[in-house]
This record gives sequence, structure tokens and C-alpha cells, in this order.
Amino acid sequence: MRWVRRFWDEEAIWFYFELDDEGRVTRQMEVQDPAKTPIAAASLSEWFTELEAGRIQQYQARFGVVADQPITEDEIGDYEAIAADAFEQLWREARSYLSNEAGGRSAESR
Repeated sequence: MRWVRRFWDEEAIWFYFELDDEGRVTRQMEVQDPAKTPIAAASLSEWFTELEAGRIQQYQARFGVVADQPITEDEIGDYEAIAADAFEQLWREARSYLSNEAGGRSAESR
């Protein structure tokens, strides 16, 4: 596994990726700058579980989606490597935020 990130200027979003040995995205986060607000934190394994359970729309509404194309060796030079523990810390924070945010929206809409 490896962990990388890349900044997208047009929307001021940091994209964080956990990649397997073939460059497939296994987890993905999106964080809006400058407030560092998480807007996505999706896991490929969870995505398949939720798809099979018929809950994929709810999962995607809460946690977003995972890129369906691998990041190739040619593209990886455009990404910045990050440490696994830094990715894990951000993952925990993003998941907590999105779980609470989505839960709050559900409660408000009742």
C-alpha cells in the first residue's frame, strides 16, 4: 500500500488516496481548503458491501465515492507521498465529521 495526495486548484480540494500495489484506489478522501472541511471519505470494500446490501445511495450521500480508475506509474509523479499514519489520522477525522454531518442532516429533515 501507499498513500498520496494531490491538490486541485480549481475547486481548492485536496484529494487523498490509499493505493494498492497495482495503483487501484482502496480509500479516498476529499478535503476542501482553506477550512480543511472533509467532503468525502470512501472505502472500496465498504462500497461493495453497501452495494450488495442495497444501500449504496445512502453510503455515497454520506461518504462519497472511490475513483474507479487506478493511478498509473506515469501519473504518480504528480502526487505527493504521505505517511500512512498521517493518512489514518485524517481518515478518522474525516469519517467522524461525515458521520456526524450526515446524521445531523437526517435528524433535521425529519
